[in-house]
Amino acid sequence: MSNIVIIGTQWGDEGKGKIVDLLAEYADVVVRFQGGNNAGHTMVVNGEQFISHLVPSGILQKKICLIGNGMVVDPAVLVEEMDYLISKGIQVGPENLKISERAQMIMPYHKQVDNAREKMKGDKKIGTTGRGIGPAYEDKATRRGVRFVDLLEPETFREKVSTILDEKNFYLRNYLSAETLDMEPILEQYAKYAERLAPHVSNISVTIQQATKAEKQVLFEGAQGTHLDIDHGTYPYVTSSNTVAGNACCGSGVGPKDISGVIGIVKAYTTRVGEGPFPSELFDEIGD
Repeated sequence: MSNIVIIGTQWGDEGKGKIVDLLAEYADVVVRFQGGNNAGHTMVVNGEQFISHLVPSGILQKKICLIGNGMVVDPAVLVEEMDYLISKGIQVGPENLKISERAQMIMPYHKQVDNAREKMKGDKKIGTTGRGIGPAYEDKATRRGVRFVDLLEPETFREKVSTILDEKNFYLRNYLSAETLDMEPILEQYAKYAERLAPHVSNISVTIQQATKAEKQVLFEGAQGTHLDIDHGTYPYVTSSNTVAGNACCGSGVGPKDISGVIGIVKAYTTRVGEGPFPSELFDEIGD
């Protein structure tokens, strides 16, 4: 199989999960490289349907699953997914689920800002999921983001949260007219996440390089679709990350030479969710 990138070629929901499930059987490592819990992949766990938003689908087939540095991760959602899988008898431990120490964390203020902004826009909203994805990527670009490596250093984490929370609360209160947040509950909750997730945090680019050198097969699992790419999509009605195949390298820490091929998934009956232009949309009874 070699090292393959799976991407959607439209606006998402193309059925990437089915192909990922099929190819994961032949892979040794499965990597998520962009997005966050704004994506969903339906899996069947012991006859019960389960939608994974963060954990790579290879976890069901006992593959090494990696969450790349290109992702923004809500620790609460990740822990919830891990607990669900464990409750169903699926092995989820540091040996088979690893999180890049450079991955950005979604914080409570990201979700607060996301929802307050969308509410303020009214009819001009872009259709965000309200899960803090965009604001988290904003903080990454402006070098104010909180990464998983910071979660391992309590004093560093406190200092970063304290600094940025003052700014976020000013913005929430004075511009968005929204409720502000207290720091101590955030620190207490994330300390619990740190205890749970610290064993999973590592340099996943090294893991991928080691797998490649050992001639193991790596599957890169994309989310959303090409037309939702922040640069190449129907801007501004797009997601906040690069969804195209090239980001598999940037979002996981490998070079282009480590990618053997790309598979683009196409859905015969095209759909899109949220706001934005939709060329070829049918407005008759067939489209409805």
